[in-house]
Amino acid sequence: MEHIDYVYTVGMSEEDVERHLAAAETGVLSLADESRAYAVPVHCKYEDGVLLFRLTDDADSEKLTFLDATTEASFVLYEATNGDSWSVLVRGPVTPVDDPDQYDEAAINERFGPARIFDEDIGDTDVRLFELDIESVTGRQTPQFG
Repeated sequence: MEHIDYVYTVGMSEEDVERHLAAAETGVLSLADESRAYAVPVHCKYEDGVLLFRLTDDADSEKLTFLDATTEASFVLYEATNGDSWSVLVRGPVTPVDDPDQYDEAAINERFGPARIFDEDIGDTDVRLFELDIESVTGRQTPQFG
């Protein structure tokens, strides 16, 4: 394929990876149940080396079913505009956060803003926090010249 255009990418510095993670409000969480994959946009918060997700549960949540079956999740942040691009890929297991003193409703609202739900009844929906235990993180970007 000699007529395909290519753009080289380079590894991102640790500082740039941290900056993108800290600025992120949403990303794509990818889960798997044997041979079935499931990727969903989720709200996130990265602080003090911890990557948190706020998910809603109406007792019939497909994402939570996949989450229970997943041993290693992937989470990706990215942006691509006018030829410039970057991406951060984080991998590791996702576990529930069960510390109501640290993450009460006010703290969740402050960190994540309003929860988005679809056709569920709000009274039947629980907000739950999860943490991705970061086992690996990779950042790539198009080179910045100049």
